[in-house]
Amino acid sequence: MSLVPHFVIEGPSDAPPLLLAPSLGTSLAVWDGHVKALARDHRVIRWDLPGHGGSAATLVGERATVAELADLVLALADHLGLERFAYAGISIGGAVGAHLAVRHPDRITSLALVCSSAHFGEPQAWLERAARVRREGTEFLAASAPARWFTSDFPGGEALEKLISDQRAADPVAYAACCEALADCDLRGELDRITAPTLVIAGREDTATPPPHSRELADGIAGAGLLEIPGAGHLAPVERPRPVLDALRAHFGAAPSDDAERHAAGTAMRRAVLGDAHVDRALAAATPLTAGFQDFITRYAWGEIWTRPGLDRRTRSCVTLTALVAGGHHEELALHVRAAVRNGLTPEEIGEVLLQTAVYCGVPAANAAFAIARRVLDEATSDETTADETTDHKDDH
Repeated sequence: MSLVPHFVIEGPSDAPPLLLAPSLGTSLAVWDGHVKALARDHRVIRWDLPGHGGSAATLVGERATVAELADLVLALADHLGLERFAYAGISIGGAVGAHLAVRHPDRITSLALVCSSAHFGEPQAWLERAARVRREGTEFLAASAPARWFTSDFPGGEALEKLISDQRAADPVAYAACCEALADCDLRGELDRITAPTLVIAGREDTATPPPHSRELADGIAGAGLLEIPGAGHLAPVERPRPVLDALRAHFGAAPSDDAERHAAGTAMRRAVLGDAHVDRALAAATPLTAGFQDFITRYAWGEIWTRPGLDRRTRSCVTLTALVAGGHHEELALHVRAAVRNGLTPEEIGEVLLQTAVYCGVPAANAAFAIARRVLDEATSDETTADETTDHKDDH
């Protein structure tokens, strides 16, 4: 019996490998809307969970663990001769990726956790679902799938019908085993062991793994970025494919091929670093005079420079803080202190950066920078919402 799950490969054979993992109840088709674009710059390998899509139910026993599912991914990678690979997974697929990044950090080059969690709630609900699926099959899950996966505004159509068909066709025993894997999953105490560059993506209206689950992941993984997508439920890659794709391409280092793609990638990165509230204000405040400049910085600063794979976002924040101190750009400095926190820098690390500037930029410049940073960090500590609402309204960043 083969211990390799069903998989499909797309993209150049010599491109960096990227494994894509589905969510529970779906197949590799959940990535259909993304694979063509991702395969321009990566060798994309999509795989199916046991008993889902084309994978045999016998890949796992009657009760699975996330560790066993991770072993299947490693077996697939070994089968394909992949020593190291990037990885993106939805929900349980994301948990598998987090497990790999914790236990096999030498194999993961970069990680994206989409609508996922380190702990999927109380085990009893998953155990009850597993027992019911073993008794009744998956038909009741197919009936409730749209409400579990999407917002009420999702139009459905062919993509939804395909997903429901995959849910209906999932092997009950294997599906139940995966439910029990989720019941046992708890990586909360090990997130700090993840060293791979990580992006966490959340659907703001996800009821299965609500945004606090994604924030817990991002807070627990050093340097992790967090993107919350409005108007998206649990299957955000299907409901809001464009922002998810833009974020993934920026994170995994895909080079935009034209101005439209640079603008899209830049917008995703700009939102990830500065936050939706600031970007929305900047765009809303644009005038005929400033619109061209907004387009320029989105394409160039965010779409070409911040998206380059050579430095991670924490390092780019350190460089940016130093440059703004040197230039005396105090309003942008306040903005980028907030951005540095979003990019995973601690207040202590921000202090070290500013202390370094005292040597190379001068004590007066560093003194002013420390005052600005202290104000911003105090605001963030006392009232995060207020701090976000009082973000500088300059529209040049």
